[in-house]
Amino acid sequence: QVQLQESGPGLVKPSQTLSLTCTVSGGSITTNYYTWSWIRQPPGKGLEWMGVIAYDGSTYYSPSLKSRTSISRDNAKNTVYLQMNSLKREDTAVYYCAALRLPSFVHTSFVGIYFFGRTDFDSWGQGTQVTVSS
Repeated sequence: QVQLQESGPGLVKPSQTLSLTCTVSGGSITTNYYTWSWIRQPPGKGLEWMGVIAYDGSTYYSPSLKSRTSISRDNAKNTVYLQMNSLKREDTAVYYCAALRLPSFVHTSFVGIYFFGRTDFDSWGQGTQVTVSS
């Protein structure tokens, strides 16, 4: 089972850009059918799936966040990145990266639609707190 470790700045000012890192160990991010999602949980609220990058580099995003979010990867570092711009106070949350190995017949675009809950993913990082405040 893969292990994931998120890291990030902790405190970001409104309107600034957030950059988070998810370092993966115990497996390659390019292994067939593996997907890597970013998911967040605002205080007192449920999980919100943000987007995914798949083993083949394809990406899909939540429609509500697509205009502000970008997910990328560095294969050599076995690392996945999240970038979100124009931050607002309501972006304050714990941000998680999560791994899911899809069946070969399931398209990556289904992640976030049919796979979005705590038990839908194979592995989770411990999460990193991001607070948006001036």
